[in-house]
Amino acid sequence: MEKQLAEKTPRIEVVDALRGFAVMAILLVHNLEHFIFPVYPTDQPAWLKILNDGVFNVTFSLFAGKAYAIFALLFGFTFYIQSANQQRKGKDFGYRFLWRLVLLAVFATLNAAFFPAGDVLLLFVVVGVVLFLVRKWSDCAVLITAILFLLQPVEWYHYIVSLYDPSHTLPDLGVGEMYGEVAAYTKEGNFGEFIWRNITLGQKASLYWALGAGRFWQTAGLFLMGLYIGRKQLFVISEKHTRFWVKALIVSAIAFAPLFQLKELIMASDSDIIKSTAGTAFDMWQKFAFTVVLVASFVLLYQRTGFQKLVSSLRSYGKMSLSNYIGQSIAGAVIYFPFGLYLAPYCGYTLSLIVGLVLFLLQVQFCKWWLKSHKQGPLESIWHKWTWMGDK
Repeated sequence: MEKQLAEKTPRIEVVDALRGFAVMAILLVHNLEHFIFPVYPTDQPAWLKILNDGVFNVTFSLFAGKAYAIFALLFGFTFYIQSANQQRKGKDFGYRFLWRLVLLAVFATLNAAFFPAGDVLLLFVVVGVVLFLVRKWSDCAVLITAILFLLQPVEWYHYIVSLYDPSHTLPDLGVGEMYGEVAAYTKEGNFGEFIWRNITLGQKASLYWALGAGRFWQTAGLFLMGLYIGRKQLFVISEKHTRFWVKALIVSAIAFAPLFQLKELIMASDSDIIKSTAGTAFDMWQKFAFTVVLVASFVLLYQRTGFQKLVSSLRSYGKMSLSNYIGQSIAGAVIYFPFGLYLAPYCGYTLSLIVGLVLFLLQVQFCKWWLKSHKQGPLESIWHKWTWMGDK
């Protein structure tokens, strides 16, 4: 134990690769969405429409709602690593982490400037406070709280109330109207207005949407799950941890199918409040189950040398996740929006996926070149230096 406390936690390669996988998947989903700018070709042959529908269904089934979840899980894990390193020095990382969240809000604003309808980084800033609050809790308390968050308590509260009061409705946050405004000013192509309204109205719309979509509670639960995984060292390869990930894979794979089917049945209901409460909860659960399938599969496969070589580029990509995440938003805005190349009306789902893959490969090459002479990505380096300013 004394030796462990004296040493800094070694970097875990599978985490870098998994984070790179998540950011790549987010990039592909965002490209199919044209970075939340739903303008597509109006005329296309039947064969291309079938192909586009297939590309959309496969990509969204695999990654939508899951890539972000992996990203959130690893955010909590990173908090554990930083906390543990400071604890070995006899320091409390909590208040430094709050400052780190303030800095993340600056990066969230930069990303949102080019990403209509807000950005997940601001959600991380707001929900990240929960990690500060639970940092000294026991492992059991962290796990129980994570499960409670993932159960979607607010959605079930509204559902139960609606059973006793048929007139009960969910608060109208005006998300639809806000997104309508976002779409309107994006189409106008006024760059200055686009930037300003993205970081104001767009961010507001994003947070309100996250409230209604169950993302707030799910993100908090994922953060705490990442913290718990870190404390239990589950990403460190061992026979015991391999057994854990095998069990996690089996259980989550078995749970996914019934959860998905129940979600589909609930979403077919004629009741809007049932779909917005129980439907949201089951949607979050089936996505979480599939997220565990992806994470467990990746961790188990990473123990094989052949798979490590196959995904070696993802390690570099994951080390620069913040730079790549914000960089893809800027590139996507230039590619698809009216103030830039305005390729959205010419790119169906298939072509958009190809654009995303090309952008990913270009980012990978940049990462490899940059990391030859730097320990961190450009934005990661700034975030690190500003986080620790004044530290002695």
